[in-house]
Amino acid sequence: MSKPRGREVDPRDRAFGRRVADLRKARGLTQQQLAALLSNRTSGWMSQVERGIQPVRRMDVLQEIATALGVSTQTLNPDAPIPSPTTEPVPELSNDLDGAREVIAGHPALSALLGTEPAAPADLDALSVQVDEMWEQTHQANHPVVSEMVTELIPQLEQAVRTVSEEQRPLAYSLLSNAYQALAAAFARQGDARAAWVASDRAITTAERSGDVLLVCAGVFRMVHAFVRLGDKQEAEHAVHTAIQALEQRGDLTPEGLSVLGSLHLAAALVHARCSQRTEAREEIAKARHVAEQLGEDRNDYHLEFGPTNVAIQAVSTAVELGDAGEAIDVAHTIDASSLSPERQGRVFMDLGRAYAQRRQAPEAIESLLRAERLSPEMVRNHGAVRAAVKEMVLVSGSNVPKDLMGLADRTNAME
Repeated sequence: MSKPRGREVDPRDRAFGRRVADLRKARGLTQQQLAALLSNRTSGWMSQVERGIQPVRRMDVLQEIATALGVSTQTLNPDAPIPSPTTEPVPELSNDLDGAREVIAGHPALSALLGTEPAAPADLDALSVQVDEMWEQTHQANHPVVSEMVTELIPQLEQAVRTVSEEQRPLAYSLLSNAYQALAAAFARQGDARAAWVASDRAITTAERSGDVLLVCAGVFRMVHAFVRLGDKQEAEHAVHTAIQALEQRGDLTPEGLSVLGSLHLAAALVHARCSQRTEAREEIAKARHVAEQLGEDRNDYHLEFGPTNVAIQAVSTAVELGDAGEAIDVAHTIDASSLSPERQGRVFMDLGRAYAQRRQAPEAIESLLRAERLSPEMVRNHGAVRAAVKEMVLVSGSNVPKDLMGLADRTNAME
């Protein structure tokens, strides 16, 4: 990717900043007082907004400033889309994972616990191959195959952990935890946060019984992402920092341990970014980058795909969440994610598209989102932030909505 030129102050941002300053003064507030009414903002940040240096592109931040000033978002920014008078419906989930949902809805261990089915000898080597294949299909976002595998694999593993020898039991529990973690990742990418939480909870429990502490922490990573999608940010923050502290107390970590620790720092950065905690989010990215430098390579321990490239990908995502579109675009154009899974590659283009949308560069945004969709269609079509970005671009386009954008809107249910 070629790197774009540096960004000059947009006249629209300068005009927006003047409106904020005028409305603030009309209410008799100082910059510090207004910043105190917002979530984790400083007077310095407020000063940059009023000078047009810090763009405000995210609708939630715009709404927060408007509420603090006692005006509508349209008064603050006439180009802002008019909010719907009713709550937007949750988009209908794809049925690709319905079979998997049924498996975790009716606990698959019951038949093993009650002994209602004859226990065939468990072949852990064969089951291990199937778990690896399940992860491969998860990374490929091939959810129908994942669901088909789950309906047989997880009950077999639940049976195995109760019937194998004591010597084999840790391996059996490890395989079961990995299967639940793959399922949690699939549910999260499809947008089913509640099912992802159930799967990650079972992954943590079974990982503990395997005796693999790093596998437990990888399960926490999955649960944190489920918490974020559920909007439970306090629980997400507590879970991720508890895991980080536990790992840091272990002292010297193996490369596998560093991969897990670095991934948890990236998860913490996501949590803080969603809470608009700019300083904390950047600190977590810096810590993850330090861990990646210690590793010196991209790895896939515990299917976390951690390394320098993934840190850069998360830095892009964090910048977009914080409304720093220019920074996100600059970093995205330095990334070569070709060695990572299609989902990780798609993530780069998805966040690049969101960044371009924040800067009202619709052609570049549409092109990036379409590339992301080709790589990881489920992720793009079920991501709430993509849906919001597409909806805003459609509203801004008025009667001249590009055909490709309208297609994206249809596939993401952005206008429903």
